[in-house]
Amino acid sequence: MFKAIIAPQDPMILQFVPILTQACEILREEYQRYCSGAAFDIVKKSDDSPVTQADYRVNSYLTQALAEISELPLLSEEGQQDQRHAWTDFWLLDPLDGTKEFLHQRPEFTINLSLIRGSLTTFAILAVPAQQLIYFCPEQGMPLKYDIQDQAWFDYEAATDHQDVFVGLSQSSQQKPKYVEYLQSLAKLSAYTEFKAGSAYKFCMILEDRVDIYPRFHPTSEWDTSAGQCMLERIGGGLVDLEGRPFIYNQRKTLLNGGFIAYKNEAMKVLALRALADMQDND
Repeated sequence: MFKAIIAPQDPMILQFVPILTQACEILREEYQRYCSGAAFDIVKKSDDSPVTQADYRVNSYLTQALAEISELPLLSEEGQQDQRHAWTDFWLLDPLDGTKEFLHQRPEFTINLSLIRGSLTTFAILAVPAQQLIYFCPEQGMPLKYDIQDQAWFDYEAATDHQDVFVGLSQSSQQKPKYVEYLQSLAKLSAYTEFKAGSAYKFCMILEDRVDIYPRFHPTSEWDTSAGQCMLERIGGGLVDLEGRPFIYNQRKTLLNGGFIAYKNEAMKVLALRALADMQDND
């Protein structure tokens, strides 16, 4: 959860406020255009996933904006990726995370931007255009939230634990056996309530104390998880693979991630991994 504060003085964050505000406005315009039934370009990539004119427009804008303020290279879902192994420090971008949500007219899509140094994320942004909210994880300190409409700032504050456990799930998770198995194992340990949403929006909901555990057993890529992982680690939570190891970035031949468990705090980590171990024992 978050409490109101005066505007931060972090120059890096302040530099990004107008950039991400404009990126959010671009996506809001594109979403309204798509929902109105106007002509809208959608194509399939080589992996059969959809990409739209909204993805490309935000990618173009942020590519140019980053080039104007930083000399670091950019690794984007919609950009060139063949030089990445030569980079130690770089920006990592998903200009529209949740394209499927966008196309199903569910406003749970985000812009994910993070700064990778070595193999770790040191600065991160998650923007939710439909809500006109931007979450920042500074290089030091707790995550912040910026309300674009009200120009108001909020600082992260840990909430009092609640009795029920809230589990963040993708909209399509109930169709996949792994999630059914995991929830059956979790039910042996705790009562829980499901919270279904798309994309990195679930990471934002962990920050807002609306999700405690986010299991993921179907594919993601590094630009899907980097910003969220950074924010969760900063608040005492985290994101680990199915063997309990935190993700690292740009160290493998592929940008595809394996499964993971994201969690709000240490107690939720223990619970989530106990459920995972029970599920694996039953396989």
